[in-house]
Amino acid sequence: MNSFLTFDTTLFLLRGLGITLVIASCTIVLSFILGSVLGIARYSGKGPAAKIAVLYIDTIRNIPLLLFIIGFRFTMPLPPVVSAVTAMTVFTSAMVAEIVRGGLNGISHGQWEAAYSQGFSYIGTLVHVVLPQAVRKIRKPLMGQFVTAIKDTSFCSVIAVKELMYSGTIIMGKYVKSIQVIALYAVIALVYFSVNMLLLALSKKMIKEQE
Repeated sequence: MNSFLTFDTTLFLLRGLGITLVIASCTIVLSFILGSVLGIARYSGKGPAAKIAVLYIDTIRNIPLLLFIIGFRFTMPLPPVVSAVTAMTVFTSAMVAEIVRGGLNGISHGQWEAAYSQGFSYIGTLVHVVLPQAVRKIRKPLMGQFVTAIKDTSFCSVIAVKELMYSGTIIMGKYVKSIQVIALYAVIALVYFSVNMLLLALSKKMIKEQE
């Protein structure tokens, strides 16, 4: 194991981890914004926006992420990392939209009526009354989806994005012994595990502080 975990290979893996975190962070932020808009539109069930949201969500959720990553890379003139972020955002936003819609569905209709009786408009009720309650309900499933997004960055290796998995694959190409390859896979798995456990621990702490 010490034969490949040199300073240079460790630094190479850390650079890959950095790119992984950049892709994951951008995906999480962008998909949360887009997914929230889509989820609200689908929840409303009215107008062209709702129909577009339904079509988008149902279509995206039934196509593998890997196809989006490959498709965006070879059909759009974007740098590899930007292409990866775009593909993952398109895919993850559909998952986030369903989580948001589920949270909104969990708010009783009485909350809407009470807000209307106080003079709130539909938008005012949604922003100031319903959404804050819905967000509290969906924090845990959202964090679960974001952890999945971090793991899904490994798919970006197929388009030669130099994230953690691709960096590990390059290192593996220099070794032929099975024990070395298995050990390196174990190291990569441990890194993913550690990052995701840290994210979950931080999210649980934030949720606990807000309760």
